[in-house]
Amino acid sequence: MFPGLPPTRRRLRAVRHQLRRRRRLIAATLTAVAALAALRTLAPPPAETAEVLVAARDLPSGALLADDDLVAREWPTDLVPADASAVAAGRVLAAPLGRGEVVTDVRLVGPGLALAHPGETIVPVRLPDAGMAALLRAGDVVDLMATDPGTGDAALVARDVTVLATPTGVPEGPAGGKGGALVVVGASADEAVTLAGAALTQFLTVSWNH
Repeated sequence: MFPGLPPTRRRLRAVRHQLRRRRRLIAATLTAVAALAALRTLAPPPAETAEVLVAARDLPSGALLADDDLVAREWPTDLVPADASAVAAGRVLAAPLGRGEVVTDVRLVGPGLALAHPGETIVPVRLPDAGMAALLRAGDVVDLMATDPGTGDAALVARDVTVLATPTGVPEGPAGGKGGALVVVGASADEAVTLAGAALTQFLTVSWNH
């Protein structure tokens, strides 16, 4: 390739020749490496995450949550609801929960539920007619009537109360005996006292408003 030159100089010239032929490829490679380094330098750091509980499947209102109903997931910290529940197994859903939704205290029957209904008292009410209770859904607005089992007289005890949950998987009556079905409603403080008294001595029924 380079006649008349010593072997060492021929090898050196051959190397230089190859470098000249490949300088464009080398330059392009170095440019790509520099660009990649710049992108990594400019890229924002990974977002902070926190572990939350989400629904493993679509869950209905009134469901008694079990461990296999919930899945732990990592969520961006700034997207985690302030009322996300850390412990939910064994609690009752006050409203339906879609697959992948974060479990929050306002979706569970308990003190947190009151936060979603300011000004209302959360009251569990047992209806003697389980079939009637089965017709109710969270969000229904109903009147509650109390009927005296001795005389048959009925009276309105709470008007326009909101059904918050229709729990399932709970005992059917005092000490686990038969006793209709339980619903959870939001009522005024005065109505809550009246309902508590009526539930002890009378039969409670509901009527729907239009």
